[in-house]
Amino acid sequence: MSEKHRFYENTGGSPVSGCSGVDDGNGKKHELRELTNKLLRPESDIDDSCSCSLNVVSKHFSLTRRNQVLDVASRLDLKELLVACAEAVAEADISTAEALMNVLEKRVSVSGEPMQRLSAYMLEGLRARLWSSGSNIYKKLKCNEPTSSELLSYMQILYHITPYFKFAYISANVVIGDAMKNENRIHIIDFQIAQGNQWMFLIHDLARRPGGPPFLRITGVDDSQSAHARGGGLQLVGERLASIAKSCGVPFEFHNAALSGCNVKLENLGVRQGESLAVTFPFMLHHMPDESVSTMNHRDRLLRLVKSLSPKIVSLVEQEMNTNTAPFLPRFRETLDYHKAMFESVDVARPRDDMQRIRSEEHCIARDVVNLIACEGADRVERHELFGKWRSRLLMAGFTPCPLSPLAGEAIKDMLKEYSSNYRLAESQGALYIGWKNRALATSSAWQLPRSLPLES
Repeated sequence: MSEKHRFYENTGGSPVSGCSGVDDGNGKKHELRELTNKLLRPESDIDDSCSCSLNVVSKHFSLTRRNQVLDVASRLDLKELLVACAEAVAEADISTAEALMNVLEKRVSVSGEPMQRLSAYMLEGLRARLWSSGSNIYKKLKCNEPTSSELLSYMQILYHITPYFKFAYISANVVIGDAMKNENRIHIIDFQIAQGNQWMFLIHDLARRPGGPPFLRITGVDDSQSAHARGGGLQLVGERLASIAKSCGVPFEFHNAALSGCNVKLENLGVRQGESLAVTFPFMLHHMPDESVSTMNHRDRLLRLVKSLSPKIVSLVEQEMNTNTAPFLPRFRETLDYHKAMFESVDVARPRDDMQRIRSEEHCIARDVVNLIACEGADRVERHELFGKWRSRLLMAGFTPCPLSPLAGEAIKDMLKEYSSNYRLAESQGALYIGWKNRALATSSAWQLPRSLPLES
């Protein structure tokens, strides 16, 4: 079986390399079963026939139980230990979970190997979930954000040492540029504009168009995190892009839509007659709650709203991860496998004791990990879906897949030459996939409305 096929043979479910079970090849599952049996052994197994007080028996049982846990835990690797701890948390077995957490505490490190670093943050998520403080710790993490300049610096580090953001921006720019090559008035709605960096490259490309550049208008949808990272509101993005457009001779206008995607309505988007519309969703739609969270179902509502605008092209980039409606334990395993690959990819780019790398992981990745593990309901904002599910949602909303230009793949392959050879790029079901080794991590796809059929004579 070819490597490319193994990379994507299971894109409708959990990726192949992300299989969440514990490896049975070396008898570890037997040890986990041994651990489970010991943890679930009833108190009657302890010999309390002596005329001891109830407190002494209870203390003896607790000590014996703890020793049994520590004995088996000492033979587990970090991944197996995390899964065993998650199972104890899921069963509300506080004494077992706390014993395993104490073992984990001694084996994790934010400056260690990728698995040690990830385990440190997953341990925090498990602690928060065990004590039902998931939403509190997540809110605390948001309140204790670094200064805007620090957070921007951390985000820029990840932008440069990993290709994930560039993958999103390059693929979207190629898709939009190809769809708009003959249009004179272009309107782009960016539902996660952040710093607006990707549009600098598009502006330069439009400036070189034969016959002169078209008129370009960009609507930026914002959120509080992006505003904090910028150190100000969307006007900063608009001013920066306007300055670049002026220097390139591109007629430009910026429209400010400073509100979250859940609150966006038609009147916020400033759509005008005579403009050819492109819409981009870069790593954004998974933050929209769907029917499993609220009857409002903002995820599908937003797609229907975009369809009503009759866009010429829609670009979607999302993480290839199955966490939206997954129960806690499968979601925990998926989070573990996905981020293990991500931490490995970061590891090859910076030294393990690099404080900037540590802070980047802490402030740009760890908070999402904690949210995935510790929070439920409306408090859980990280709700990823695999491409097969996104495909179904877009089809149901009335869109059809748009074949990606070969230029997109070629541009991304050129970009990946700057990074580790362990990054992989492939195409499946009309989408581009980027991954680390055999684990798919993100997808990029393009969508359009069905073309009207000519009337029969």
